[in-house]
Amino acid sequence: MILTSILLFPAISLAIAVGLVFSQAPGRTNSVTSEGKDGAMEFSSAVEADYSTLPGFSKWQTRAGDALPYRAYASAGETKRIFILLHGSGWHGMQFHPLARALADAGLGDVVVPDLRGHGFDPARRGDVDYVGQMEDDVADLIEHVQSRAQAEGQGKRQVVLLGHSSGGGLAVRFAGGKHCRMADGYVLLAPFLKYDAPTTRRNSGGWAMPAIRRIIGLSMLNSVGITGLNHLPVIAFNMPNSVLEGRFGSSATLSYSYRLNTSYSPRRDYRADLANIRQPLLVMAGEADEAFHADRYEAVIKPSVPQAEFLVLPGVTHLGIVSDAMTVKGIATWLGRTEL
Repeated sequence: MILTSILLFPAISLAIAVGLVFSQAPGRTNSVTSEGKDGAMEFSSAVEADYSTLPGFSKWQTRAGDALPYRAYASAGETKRIFILLHGSGWHGMQFHPLARALADAGLGDVVVPDLRGHGFDPARRGDVDYVGQMEDDVADLIEHVQSRAQAEGQGKRQVVLLGHSSGGGLAVRFAGGKHCRMADGYVLLAPFLKYDAPTTRRNSGGWAMPAIRRIIGLSMLNSVGITGLNHLPVIAFNMPNSVLEGRFGSSATLSYSYRLNTSYSPRRDYRADLANIRQPLLVMAGEADEAFHADRYEAVIKPSVPQAEFLVLPGVTHLGIVSDAMTVKGIATWLGRTEL
């Protein structure tokens, strides 16, 4: 009887996991008609920005053998510093144009802005990656690319500041907690996503994200025993407003993520362990009017794991507004002025 129970338990667990996976799919994303309502993010600052000076794309080669796009902004002054900006969920690197231009024009550093794998105007597979952890590998390959280019141009090794916004901030934290962590010399997190149940996260990121929780649990159970064949299934969708989808950049939006992309885009389950692996200088900034996260809770959550971290809450600034607000550049400049990378 005991032997039978032992043999049956894995089969029952597997059946439960599979049942969870197929019992739920991500919610619909086409029901939102206006920004700032029903969980829709305020995207007007992103789609109405002046893109007349937007640089063209360059490419970097990844270990997977493909090439991914990025935009480069040259600093107005001599510098050995380079910022790599990691965009948030559903959108792409273009969201950073005002911030990237401002950082470069202020002479704070050269700036590189990638469209992360699965995102942008023409991804190979929108909303998907090949394996959990591939986005970290892509960032590492990008850093190697910019370092190699700098050395080939006689500039020497660059100081790398990894800056991530929202889910891009989560990716930066994941990067810091993994095998590539020492490739960055400093981190700037703008309203970073830490985990769905972190004290900093509003319910469903304020209505922006619609996760299929049962499916995620089921796939996590399967992955824990090495079963990864269903990791391509979508597990989260986003409340992108129709004003964006029907606008000039609507076709570049990414409305859902597979399990493997969603997992790759955020810190590991123990996000505090990823944070604790940050030994470099860290600046965390968030807007007081952030719709997705609690700006005033970041310090209490992050400071115990990263004692050297500094924190700044920007009055009146929204979740997407932080990437275009002049106070963001001023805050970064002030931090750099007193920080040794």
